[in-house]
Amino acid sequence: MRVLFAASEAHPFIKTGGLGDVMGALPKSLAKLGVDVRVVIPKYKNIKDELKQKLQFVKWFTVSVGWRNQYCGIFQYQYKGVIYYFIDNEYYFNRDGLYGYFDDGERFAFFNRAVLEFIKQIDWQPDLINCNDWQTGMVPVLLNLEYKKDEFYSKIKTVFSIHNLLFKGSFSPKVLPELFGYDYMPLVNGSVELDGSVSFLKGGLNYCDQITTVSNTYAEEIKTPQYGEGLDGFLRSKSYYLMGIVNGIDYEEFNPQDDKLIFKNFNINSIDNKVQNKLSLQRELGLPQKKDTPMIGLISRLTHQKGCDLIVNMIDRLLQRDIQLVILGTGDYWYEETFKNLQYRYPDKVSANIKFDNTLAHKIYAATDMFLMPSLFEPCGLGQLIALRYGSIPIVRETGGLKDTISPYNQYNGVGNGFGFKNFNSNELMQIIEYALTIYNDKNAWNNIIRQAMNSDNSWEKSAMQYKWLYEGVVNRS
Repeated sequence: MRVLFAASEAHPFIKTGGLGDVMGALPKSLAKLGVDVRVVIPKYKNIKDELKQKLQFVKWFTVSVGWRNQYCGIFQYQYKGVIYYFIDNEYYFNRDGLYGYFDDGERFAFFNRAVLEFIKQIDWQPDLINCNDWQTGMVPVLLNLEYKKDEFYSKIKTVFSIHNLLFKGSFSPKVLPELFGYDYMPLVNGSVELDGSVSFLKGGLNYCDQITTVSNTYAEEIKTPQYGEGLDGFLRSKSYYLMGIVNGIDYEEFNPQDDKLIFKNFNINSIDNKVQNKLSLQRELGLPQKKDTPMIGLISRLTHQKGCDLIVNMIDRLLQRDIQLVILGTGDYWYEETFKNLQYRYPDKVSANIKFDNTLAHKIYAATDMFLMPSLFEPCGLGQLIALRYGSIPIVRETGGLKDTISPYNQYNGVGNGFGFKNFNSNELMQIIEYALTIYNDKNAWNNIIRQAMNSDNSWEKSAMQYKWLYEGVVNRS
């Protein structure tokens, strides 16, 4: 079986979030299962230099973007058994950021058509294209409205994976004639229309053969008005083709036993070594070195979606206790400044690191006792999975993938790998942290939770088997 992943980012080349991690780990796991899997992303300016220098030029051709004919170069690189392709056009992708430009509609209209054009140019015919989020949403639209008239494309199936329904890729109706050379029929008949705009996301959902999302609970949540972003009714009508598969994490990259980025390696049989990571991180961040003081980590985009409101509303109460809070991330200016101010007011208790720092992230996972993820919604979440791997006990709101992967601790039977609360409410967050701090003082109970956390199986191997089974069903579907 031949599978092409079309995405807007992929680790280790370039990433802004969870999608990039998935595109780095899932294809590799599928390759181990015998799937001929390849990935295509744009050739961005900021792809890591040491990798960019190794990319091999394949060929070039032109791609039509409405009335324009644009240069398209193809580069490739093999990484851990997977061939990655890079769509090159400096006018569209030689920029500092990945998204957020005024012409994103045109940039990704070009990319979507280039994805379909390049497979014929290199004469590699996938059985299935797995598209990811709005940036690749028009691939199934183009395939069905136009390309399937060509014998080369006639049998190709598509899967569309929702990583975050919040971002819908909505643009003016003019993009249909301007960027795709179509009339307004796809808008008029509702197949790509959302609130009067052309939505790349809705187009992908409507024209694909199968919809997946990144956790079972999120697959159910997005069929409700609360989480459906205006698409809940549409997704309910597509329920038969909607399936949730929980993301995994790369167990080679995130392994406390041989992680070269942390201070002291440890495993489930040497949990006591975890405290050396705490003491070393306290020293590095200028916090008092106190091994028995519970350290709570927050590695996140600092936004409302990630529950920063809840943290801000209760944090002064929490900091009256003997705790330490280590924050790493960037996001909305107000949250960044609020957390900086917290460090100013509580220099012995708070370390606010307003930046992206992969090395520091690994150190925080290894050093902290608890890990905060009080998200408003969370399609899957990777932070809690990494925290489990390093024995940092997640405290989560029970939504999306957080609910699917964290089993709330029950002090009466000793079962659970984390702590959870239900309502998006700062008092509930405060109460569950207080409960966790109470259990923390019982070292036998706490070590029991750590062992359950580190024994949790969140490897990609398990999820890759589900994807392979799903792909086989889609490819064989008449």
